[in-house]
Amino acid sequence: MSKILIIEDNNEINGLLSELISNIGHQVVSAYSGPEGLRLFREDSFSLILLDLMLPGKSGEEILVEMRSNSNIPIIVISAKSDIDEKVKLLESGANDYITKPFDTREVAARIEIQLRNSTYSNSAFVSYGELKISSINRTVMVNDSEIVLTRHEFNILELLIKHPQKVYSKQELYEQAWDEMYLGEDKTLNVHISNIRKKIKEYTDTEYIETVWGIGFRIKGLAVGGRR
Repeated sequence: MSKILIIEDNNEINGLLSELISNIGHQVVSAYSGPEGLRLFREDSFSLILLDLMLPGKSGEEILVEMRSNSNIPIIVISAKSDIDEKVKLLESGANDYITKPFDTREVAARIEIQLRNSTYSNSAFVSYGELKISSINRTVMVNDSEIVLTRHEFNILELLIKHPQKVYSKQELYEQAWDEMYLGEDKTLNVHISNIRKKIKEYTDTEYIETVWGIGFRIKGLAVGGRR
């Protein structure tokens, strides 16, 4: 099951898309404005985004550029704008597909599945560490072949630790790289996220993967010889 974010301010269309996504077996989260959509995108992990252009607070074009600055998540634009130059511009800006309103729900369903399938194929090479497998492309984490759902910041933290297994990250380094913000002594926020990651991993394995290095910060726990694959 994939988690899909809809950013669409029209209640009727948002509801129609939500029902469609649920019917084809995926989890759906809805946003009704540009700022709300970006907030959800930053706080959680999604497999695909359906993006309207005419949004209150921040346009779909602005959202697309901002998302593409730090994520390769598949984005399908759904808009009433039918001008070919507009479509080309959005595709060049990073949209994976463009669907014109009004649309046929069967076409939307087919295009969603194509993007999810393409994303999975392009992500065949996971970074593995013990029982963990992590994908930077669609921001997926597997523990013993079971997917765990991490928030955006939780994923960023775990990704940093796994990709640099020899490094001990200070709290400041982890915070500034995971949040992309200046560290102002946010120990409580970071500690809560580390605790949440540990709990989610522990649901599928008794192995402790994140090690606290007292007085410094955190690192991914070293594995026994032959444990890494």
